[in-house]
Amino acid sequence: MNMLICSVDSSATPASVCLFEDDKIIAEYYLNTGFTHSQTLMAMLESVLKISGKRADDIDLYAVNSGPGSFTGVRIGVSAVKGMAYAQDKPCVEVSTLESMAYNFLDSHTIVCACMDARRKQVYHGLFRVDGDRIERLCEDKAIAIEELLSGLPNGEEIILVGDGAELVYQSAEEPAVKLAPPNLRYQRASSVALAAVETYNRGEAVSPAALMPRYLRLSQAERERNAKLNKE
Repeated sequence: MNMLICSVDSSATPASVCLFEDDKIIAEYYLNTGFTHSQTLMAMLESVLKISGKRADDIDLYAVNSGPGSFTGVRIGVSAVKGMAYAQDKPCVEVSTLESMAYNFLDSHTIVCACMDARRKQVYHGLFRVDGDRIERLCEDKAIAIEELLSGLPNGEEIILVGDGAELVYQSAEEPAVKLAPPNLRYQRASSVALAAVETYNRGEAVSPAALMPRYLRLSQAERERNAKLNKE
């Protein structure tokens, strides 16, 4: 596919920006320092454009992990992409944060269990079968208790845990086939967002900048507290 894709992830503590063209990564900036994404994301984009000799006008498609994840982080990433794409009138692709991590394991033959820490003894969870260059979704993204997640895993197959909730699940697991992904493959990256976006775009599922939205799986803590207060009244 001869197009330049700019992909973004800021759904958890790490943040990354990637430029992907002609089925190859031409530049990627990954940061895992805990700095505020609102301070770093645009600077990262400017850096990858400059070092690769590209301009914002050269970008054909924007892609972003639209959730689940940190409410603030997801909102920052989606807002940044909406603004850039709107200014250039370019299409966008929403990517599930959980699904993007399965693309870290392309060319493998395994099941990827994506887990992001959702607090309150829950994780955001998605399950994917990776068969070479094919990713098959085995369940919808959901917020789920760790015990429920473990009881629903398929038996007799190797399962790789990814995401910032992977270690929480691993510590609770008794199944020896459950393995922690190595650190270099455990977390979401913008390059994997681009790979997932190619598939989505080819299915004709790109959206306009106006239609690009965060995809939360549950209400934020502030919204839950507000609803609880209203119910008491």
